[in-house]
Amino acid sequence: MPESKIQVKRVDHITFVVKDLDISKQFYVDLLGMEEVSRPGFRFAGSWFQIGDVQIHLILEHDESGPAKSYVPEECQISRTRHFAFEVEDAMATAEVLRSLDIEIVAGPKQRPDGPTQLYIFDPDRNLVELYSYS
Repeated sequence: MPESKIQVKRVDHITFVVKDLDISKQFYVDLLGMEEVSRPGFRFAGSWFQIGDVQIHLILEHDESGPAKSYVPEECQISRTRHFAFEVEDAMATAEVLRSLDIEIVAGPKQRPDGPTQLYIFDPDRNLVELYSYS
């Protein structure tokens, strides 16, 4: 393959289709501490959240969006399937908070080969979320 003339500069946003904006907002804002930010006046419902320099864009499921629920086969290894990762201050303390709220940790906490501690949870639409820390 010839050398690419394209140079990606950064991740701008990640978009998910969701069944319920209020429930997803509770997950991304109330649980994970993201800040809700304004979004343009699209003709479909949604919410935007800021995390560092990246945004999470949620689109309420509708005829043109495709389904909200993400499918993760039961037999797959959770850490080896589609997911996105957020760095947290302390993965072990995060695990304790999740347990106290009766939020299922579907894998981990465990140490990655490169050092960080990681754990996995599902968002309300079964998108797989990795939470990790270097402490």
